[in-house]
Amino acid sequence: MFAIAFIFLFIIGRLFVVQVVDGYSLQEKAVDQWTRELPVKAARGKILDVVGNVLAENVGTYAVFVRVRCVSDFSLVAEKLAEKLDLDKEKLYERLKSATSSEVTVARQVDKKTVQELAEYQLDGVYFAPDNARFYPYDDLLCQILGITSSDGEGVFGLEKYYDKYLKGVDGEFLYEADLVGKDIDGKTVNYIPATDGLNIRLNIDLEVQRICHAVMQKAQTEYTPKSASVIVVQPSSGKILGIATTPSFSLNSPDRSDMAAFNKMIRSPLIVDSYEPGSTFKTVTAIANIDEYLLGNDRAFSLEHVFNSSRFRTVGGRQIKCWSTHANGKHANERLSEALNNSCNPCFVDIALALGKEKMYEYIEKLNFGKVTGVDFMGEASGMVMPLSAVTDGDIARISFGQTIAVTPLQLAMSTSALINGGTYYTPYLVDRIESSSGEVIQIMPSKSKGRVVSKEASEILRGYLERVVAEGSGNKAYIEGYRVGGKTGTAQKYENGVIAQGKYVMSFIGFFPANEPEYLALCVVDEPVGGSYGSTVCAPLVKEIFEKIISAKNIQPVEIKEKDKKIN
Repeated sequence: MFAIAFIFLFIIGRLFVVQVVDGYSLQEKAVDQWTRELPVKAARGKILDVVGNVLAENVGTYAVFVRVRCVSDFSLVAEKLAEKLDLDKEKLYERLKSATSSEVTVARQVDKKTVQELAEYQLDGVYFAPDNARFYPYDDLLCQILGITSSDGEGVFGLEKYYDKYLKGVDGEFLYEADLVGKDIDGKTVNYIPATDGLNIRLNIDLEVQRICHAVMQKAQTEYTPKSASVIVVQPSSGKILGIATTPSFSLNSPDRSDMAAFNKMIRSPLIVDSYEPGSTFKTVTAIANIDEYLLGNDRAFSLEHVFNSSRFRTVGGRQIKCWSTHANGKHANERLSEALNNSCNPCFVDIALALGKEKMYEYIEKLNFGKVTGVDFMGEASGMVMPLSAVTDGDIARISFGQTIAVTPLQLAMSTSALINGGTYYTPYLVDRIESSSGEVIQIMPSKSKGRVVSKEASEILRGYLERVVAEGSGNKAYIEGYRVGGKTGTAQKYENGVIAQGKYVMSFIGFFPANEPEYLALCVVDEPVGGSYGSTVCAPLVKEIFEKIISAKNIQPVEIKEKDKKIN
């Protein structure tokens, strides 16, 4: 009786496992045995600019499959497919004959006309399923940022990769009844599971601003034949990236992948993934540190009326540091901080850094996010290079004060400068504004993210005035626009090769913003090794001016009356 009871309990338990525990998986296996699937590719979501202009979309194509167990004449199938799809007939024949899987994907992203011609042959075992090919209406515009997709529709780099989980959707399938060996059953039924299309992403990028940036960088590439010319335009009060362009550019619709090393280099966005010594554009950090500490009552900070030693030289740690200017004929004499920014005089900033001390200087460097990623929604962002505080000597901090012995990304510099001139708040930069359905329903909004106050509002206002003077009458005067309040700072940085200065090789830059009193646009232009250019003031400042002038025209921004007190900024 015990034995019989045990057997019945075992059988009941086994039935419970089969029907309940493993029921679903066994049903799936059963369905899989008597059906065959053909995938239906989900439509990939679009990428749109801030007002809805399409930057990346799909064109309708088809995938061609062969169900090998349904093929009655392999030679005929191989011949016709090879003829229409431009394939090698013999290789295709061998591939089909030796296939171990029930379906073989012969081609992807085949146009409708070709599929219609193949359908007319009524080839046994040949099937077609909807597919998608990616298309970029503006071809090379935003090429390093948008990215591309693989033949399988997966994001490869850029925003296509970063936001792939939103864009790709969920594939569907056709289910065909088949016998045990995979052949179609006469009078078979077809079940269709529709695909769920991907979501659209709407960027902060403004197509008008982007086209302006792209055109001006193309012009710079032609005029100066540099290794690269790049510009980024941001909204200082939010962190929104409005435009970002780098040359040389490439076609998103037909990228050249014959040399993968060259391709991988070509797709990089140097504004985000590369670091460089910023040179004099970094003097804004040293200046704000002094202004902010002076306002806080730090007796090691110089007053805003302090007149710096007019000598061209400073000796720090046994090494001489000099100004780019010879100081001949009284130039750079009787300089206060505002004039030091105007003239971009290195010794004055050395004095500030040494007076404040390396600990205080590093406090501002860290608050402004140098040495850390900004958190932009883009893969591969670099963090720059900042020496450990414990290893910094007086000579190091002296050179850091004017943008040497420190490496930053252009994006880091753009966002730190935004914080210095927007009233003192640091914002995380971001490219995508929102996620939407294909019907325009908002699924998720990407809000502006503040990392908090880094300097006082008063210090920010003072620095804005100083930088407006740099453009109105100083080294940045080639960015001056009559009737508009523009501020900015120039930079010319030496390049290093194998640890030593590379003679005659420079990275030139200019960072500008307008309106200077309430900044709405900030642009950083970086030109790497321009031919025929001397300084950031002569190469990059005019480029930023041109970008601002075109934005003014495109957005119909009216000139303002500049009050007399603002024309002569102390």
